[in-house]
Amino acid sequence: MKIKYLALPVCLLFINILSSAQTSGCTDPLANNFNSSATQNDGSCTYNQALVTPISSFNLAGNLTETSGLISWNNQIWTHNDSDDLNIYALDTSNGNILQTYSLQGVTNTDWEEISQDEDFIYIGDFGNNANGNRTDLKILKISKVSILNGSPVIETINFSYSNQTDFSPTSSNNTDFDCEAFIVASDSIFLFTKQWISNKTSVYSIPKSPGIYVAKLKLTYDVQGLVTGATYLESKNLIALCGYTNQLSPFLYLLYDFSGFDFFGANKRKINISLPFHQVEGIATTGGLKYYLSNENFSKPPFITVPQQLHILDLNDLLGGYLGNLYNFNETQAINNMTVFPNPATDFINFKTNRIDLPSNYRIFNQSGQTVIAGKLTIKNQTINISGLSSGVYILKFNDDKMQSYKVIKR
Repeated sequence: MKIKYLALPVCLLFINILSSAQTSGCTDPLANNFNSSATQNDGSCTYNQALVTPISSFNLAGNLTETSGLISWNNQIWTHNDSDDLNIYALDTSNGNILQTYSLQGVTNTDWEEISQDEDFIYIGDFGNNANGNRTDLKILKISKVSILNGSPVIETINFSYSNQTDFSPTSSNNTDFDCEAFIVASDSIFLFTKQWISNKTSVYSIPKSPGIYVAKLKLTYDVQGLVTGATYLESKNLIALCGYTNQLSPFLYLLYDFSGFDFFGANKRKINISLPFHQVEGIATTGGLKYYLSNENFSKPPFITVPQQLHILDLNDLLGGYLGNLYNFNETQAINNMTVFPNPATDFINFKTNRIDLPSNYRIFNQSGQTVIAGKLTIKNQTINISGLSSGVYILKFNDDKMQSYKVIKR
């Protein structure tokens, strides 16, 4: 008995030591309240407003006026219309042109609002519910990728209802919180992100990804202050990007990243405005977390506003490059291995941090025009190179072995 009583304080002490080793706080260097000593992201990061502008935009074909979802698969962008049309379309990533059309027979398209995927299947959400808010036939189509490419799609159905919807009285148009236009597939589950017309929030529900009839379990509700219309997920990076728009048709992204497990809103949450006024953004896809594709439906409000259906390309390197570990390359020259850069919020120094051991002592800093802005010797301490005097921008760090790496430099 004595051994057991003696062991208890020792165990408690060990647990306390482990707990004290973790420092909770904001771990994102781009946040206002970045804590450099934090080792555990507690979801407290706050950010300044940010605006992104597409680097390219392309008009889509006339039969894609109601493009409503996007995925990146097989080196193409795939989309669909949100009613009547039983086709899915493979688009050229460089210009949005239709490369191939695949017909899905034996199903209906009441209101297809989103497309998602896992390794072997694509999933199409026939769950748009904004007309009266009282649909009882909400479903997701599960389709083998191999069967699509073979020209004989094999389609299964996942049926569901919302656990907290008890009133199915018809509402007026766009007057329900039980509409959905976004979902992701993660592990063995599907996670729905609702489009809440009344509250301007989104609720996350989960259902299995196997065919069947389910009651979607409510996980949480979060105030995104807008209407969520699309989602894309990088499971290996713990990164979700939601797209949507406000009641004034001002589109936005909502970035969720650095979360654990399926606690999608438990870490970094950053809303990004998109400079596409009056664009009804509906679909989002990514090829690696930095380059994103967005699509918008045709929108017209006479006599002054006419926006054609389009595909847009966004570069989020500025926002996610540090988190994803992908940095700018300059003219595709050889990059120094494993280098990252973060601003030091307490000084004017730019910290170039590296795991490289054999750093040479001579360096030059170039701007993107190839002009030398700083040159000299390095003082290296703990493998961190401190360089002061740079304004915000993209710079090229060149050592005497002619290897280069470019950086986005952010001054505090």
